[in-house]
Amino acid sequence: MTRLRIGQGFDLHRLQSADSGDRGAAEATAGVVLAGIQIPGALRVVAHSDGDVAIHALCDALLGALALGDIGTHFSDRDPRWAGADSRRFLLAVTAMVREQGYRVINVDVTILAEQPKIAPYARAMREALAICIGIDVDAVSIKATTMEGLGAIGRGEAIAAQAVVLLEAQ
Repeated sequence: MTRLRIGQGFDLHRLQSADSGDRGAAEATAGVVLAGIQIPGALRVVAHSDGDVAIHALCDALLGALALGDIGTHFSDRDPRWAGADSRRFLLAVTAMVREQGYRVINVDVTILAEQPKIAPYARAMREALAICIGIDVDAVSIKATTMEGLGAIGRGEAIAAQAVVLLEAQ
């Protein structure tokens, strides 16, 4: 068994105006969910579940570290059970898979790519929410953000993305 495993994940979802009539968007109220925290705003994520790009990227990083596929393999967006689902359910299940494989999470590092919302006021709550789901100390969870300087779909405010890196250790 390899003692240490590193995984990386990425996720991106379209954004739309919260008052849009498009029912393809997550049915949450105005705002987005990031790392399990509802952040108010004029936009919402277009997604099958709650569209939490931070948790989706983190799940992919954890699954990737153990070569267990990706989030879509385990929680298909074609499965009605996951319509509007709280992504923390995915993270709890994936963390259980990590333990079942004989590993524990050492640390996670998540970067959110977005023009809006501003992440800094919510970063501590996000770190705490992820730490609780994963079962690690909050000091082992990093949340940071960057803009795209107005470039591309993210820079134009049409999308939001996240990338995550994790380190696992055999128990």
